[in-house]
Amino acid sequence: MKVELRKSFTSGLSNFDQHPYRSGAWRPQKREYDAWDLDVIGEIPADLNGVYLRNTENPLFEPIKRYHPFDGDGMLHAISFEAGEARYANRFVRTDGFMAEQKANGSLWAGITEHPKNAIASYGWGARTMMKDTASTDVVVHKGAALASFYQCGELYQLNPRTLENLGKSTWQGQFPADGVSAHCKVDEHTGELLFFNYSTKAPFMKYGVVNKQGRLTNYVDIPLPGPRLPHDMAFTENWSILNDLPLYWEPEALAQGYYSNTFNRKLPSRFALIPRHGKTKDIRWFEADPTFVLHFANAYEEGDEVILDGYFQHNPTARGVPRQTAELKGFETLDVNTLQPRAHRWRFNLRSGRCTEETLHERLAEFPMVNGRHAGRPYRYSYNTLCTKSIFAFNGLSKLDVEKGTDEVISYPDGTFISETVMAPRANSRSEDDGYLITFSSNVNEDVSHCLVYDAGQFSDKPVAKIRLPERIASGTHATWAPLDDLSA
Repeated sequence: MKVELRKSFTSGLSNFDQHPYRSGAWRPQKREYDAWDLDVIGEIPADLNGVYLRNTENPLFEPIKRYHPFDGDGMLHAISFEAGEARYANRFVRTDGFMAEQKANGSLWAGITEHPKNAIASYGWGARTMMKDTASTDVVVHKGAALASFYQCGELYQLNPRTLENLGKSTWQGQFPADGVSAHCKVDEHTGELLFFNYSTKAPFMKYGVVNKQGRLTNYVDIPLPGPRLPHDMAFTENWSILNDLPLYWEPEALAQGYYSNTFNRKLPSRFALIPRHGKTKDIRWFEADPTFVLHFANAYEEGDEVILDGYFQHNPTARGVPRQTAELKGFETLDVNTLQPRAHRWRFNLRSGRCTEETLHERLAEFPMVNGRHAGRPYRYSYNTLCTKSIFAFNGLSKLDVEKGTDEVISYPDGTFISETVMAPRANSRSEDDGYLITFSSNVNEDVSHCLVYDAGQFSDKPVAKIRLPERIASGTHATWAPLDDLSA
């Protein structure tokens, strides 16, 4: 392995930190690397061409009051493949907040579990306002650039997908919305369009837009809601975009006093907004369903008069019955995804009758679904999902769910080994939906080492075809994406 240390940052965190999200699987990094001629067990497939990107929350300073893992600064990890070779890079996302705290040598913004008045900085971002836009949640590739985003709405920070060179913020030719963009904007690989939403505490509370493959905002419309909501994801089909109004939201009385406390109203239905991709507010079709919260959707597609939406229905979205944590670890009980009881679920929206029917697809608790990007918004058969570690927000298993048969296959990892959200990378000239490779990062805490694991998606097995060592053990993270080589030269 050849490694170049590009930059090392000074950390204000203790080397003996015991915080559960700044130690173990979540031990943050402070070094940026480039690495090539990587050590490989097995063989990197010659027909694997593109880049796997993953985002990570990675703090450098003690918080003003309390640390929550979603407060960490964004760090992207990229491993690019071409002609049987691989190259790795990792970089902090140079957000405005990151650069300001580097200059101040300390934290300037209050975290998610703090009152905004605790902030030292006099400005902030997002639906909640007064927060640091960390760009640490999601990553997609659009118009040849990797876009790192923040879950509470913020800027889209652009990086070169392979080198992670800083390319500045998205401007959309001067039309970037003042309310920012939420994480989980979607890229339709067939049209090259970017679909997005944002949300705020002011009416209409949500907006939706489309950016074409040339990077121009072509549609931006209101999605009126009854009040502030906490949408986290969206979905799309060839003709429709699907947004949501779910009964988990900021408690209105607390919000009026400047506090952000979530409440779940079991008396309200879940509502889904279907809007034609390039439609207007008047074109929205609303559908009602059972109350829940959905963190992530897997896919959606059209079938006759119906639009079908698959995602993870939470059967216990407030962690009811689970003992609450101490004040220092406020809200951490909901970070064990198992307590929320998410199960694969299907909603059917009948455009003729206006009714919604729904069903559970599988009883296994799982989350963070990914599909073959060529099938996003189209009929599909497989989703690739993570199994979640008990008592901590981390992943220790991988499942391949067959939504046609209602069966799944599982890869489990030994204690102390954690993986990342896992993408499906179609091989060159692939002939079927699962004709390609599954790619993930693993971190072995016991051996203090990380690898990139490449599996054959069609021959689902716990034996990777390639196990590629990284320069150092990387921290756990959130979301990932795969960009085929052709999309990198857009």
